[in-house]
Amino acid sequence: MSDLHKTSEPFILFELGKTLYGIPSRLVQQMEMIDQITPVPKAPVFVEGVILSRGQVIPAMNLRVRFGFDQIAHDTRTRLIVVNTGGRTIGLIVDTAREFVSIPSEAIQPPPEKLSGLSGKYLAGIAKLGSRLILILEIQELLNFSEMADHESPAESVARN
Repeated sequence: MSDLHKTSEPFILFELGKTLYGIPSRLVQQMEMIDQITPVPKAPVFVEGVILSRGQVIPAMNLRVRFGFDQIAHDTRTRLIVVNTGGRTIGLIVDTAREFVSIPSEAIQPPPEKLSGLSGKYLAGIAKLGSRLILILEIQELLNFSEMADHESPAESVARN
């Protein structure tokens, strides 16, 4: 097989706890430090509120809480990764994000079938780069708040704008 058939895609890598995650960079608008977050009444527990980012008001989702991890205080390493997909813009609060890598498509495997339920549906695949495992997120599922409630919250209506 020639190199012409091998493809790779750039990803933004970030950490939650000691785990490395990846998001296709084509979905990322920008990365920035956390500024002031304004709470939104009746938002899902994982939506900390809204944040003003480059003149745009966007919801800020804490991925630690979304994944069921313990919430920790924000520090100088905490980052907001602003993603845009399916007409929705949202900020993802992560422990740290500083890496941009190209991952060959053949290095990404589908998630194991045994990973079911809420956590499994957030994974598009698992990449192996050298000795590192990177969990590739399924952003559309991550932004699907429907399993939380039958009606749309204020944060979701903000996410659609």
